[in-house]
Amino acid sequence: MVAIRLMKSLCLQSLPPTTLQEIASNHHKGLAKVVLKKGKTQLFRDGSPMVYSGAVDRIIGRPPPRTGDVVVVADGTEKPIGWGLYNSVSMFCVRLMQQEEEATRDPSCALNMEKLLETRIDAAIELRRNLGLPSANTNAYRLVNSEGDRLSGLIVDVFGDLAVIASSAAWVEKYKPHVEACISRIDEINHINWRQSVEMLKEEGLDLTDLKGIHLPTSHQRVKVIENGISYAISPEGQKTGFYADQRENRHFISTISEGQRVLDMCCYSGGFALNAVCGGAVNVTGVDTSMPALELANENIILNNLDPGKISFLRQDATEFMKDAVARNESWDIVILDPPKLAPRRKVLQSASGMYRNLNSLAMQLTRRGGLLMTCSCSGAMTQSGTFMRILQGAASMAGRKITLLRQAGAACDHPIDPSYPEGAYLSNILFRVL
Repeated sequence: MVAIRLMKSLCLQSLPPTTLQEIASNHHKGLAKVVLKKGKTQLFRDGSPMVYSGAVDRIIGRPPPRTGDVVVVADGTEKPIGWGLYNSVSMFCVRLMQQEEEATRDPSCALNMEKLLETRIDAAIELRRNLGLPSANTNAYRLVNSEGDRLSGLIVDVFGDLAVIASSAAWVEKYKPHVEACISRIDEINHINWRQSVEMLKEEGLDLTDLKGIHLPTSHQRVKVIENGISYAISPEGQKTGFYADQRENRHFISTISEGQRVLDMCCYSGGFALNAVCGGAVNVTGVDTSMPALELANENIILNNLDPGKISFLRQDATEFMKDAVARNESWDIVILDPPKLAPRRKVLQSASGMYRNLNSLAMQLTRRGGLLMTCSCSGAMTQSGTFMRILQGAASMAGRKITLLRQAGAACDHPIDPSYPEGAYLSNILFRVL
């Protein structure tokens, strides 16, 4: 009888841990536990990756965890619901990386950020391959889209053989060598450019002196890429990661409706919509932007694609001034595209940004011939998530004395996945109207 009990005990001891609680108990470093307030658990059980500080009841562990440490997240009874990466300063106390049932089902990544990074980046690569990226016609795309690829705070854009890594979380900076190693393993990648979102990293508790030691950009001046068969010169040190891959499908759509049309591309950056319009058969295309570096790229792109400079041109002027002048001259276009920069970076400025969106769109509608098309955009997450953009556009139509009909609504391209449990990841609105 004693022998049987001893054998059972030995068998139980030899079994690998099967729950996150057991895995955490066996962790050689010992892990802090972030315990959530009563009633705050379900949001994170449902998959939301951002544990805000107001949801936390207490933290168990001595010494207390430091920014970037792996911690267990638990409900009010201290039962684990997942694990993530801690931040002692940010409003997001923990970025959840894996839920309890996932860790139980596949413990190979449990509490192991290096292994999880490899697994998630491999999954992101496979997803893009399944979406046909890269291809002979397109080698500019998003490889990792933060929460959409379950790596909150990490963005990776690929431009040919260059990967631009955008970091907006303290944990990304901590695991920089491992992130770079994972990206370097991709066959087509020969160069990496690491870019920090400085303002976001300040909110994560990293100061500028920290960042100076971390930021080691490569020396790429220009990179040539292809998107839907159109060539682009891009600057990795330009806006965002250097190129707006999120508008790829919307740019292509413009190429399908532009034959024989006169097209105006406002806030054109390096000319993406304008190039698609002229390649789609537009008879005349005008692009307007205030940035000289962007317009230099746009003019390079005319040459790269052997386009007729008599059909496409770019002007440097403030968008409001250009449109007011054009309205005064009674000018109009068959298709107008309005893609302004982020006017509402935060919810607290949403009201003032709403007025700017309304005024810009009212002018754009006045420049659209009656029966023509207006494609208007907002890349402000606060605006898109507020659900008020359509109402603002209706107000713009009333201000312009026009009637609008909705034809198409879209967002970012399919290589920018969104986690439904984190709707804050949806930021781009692209809307097509008929203007009467």
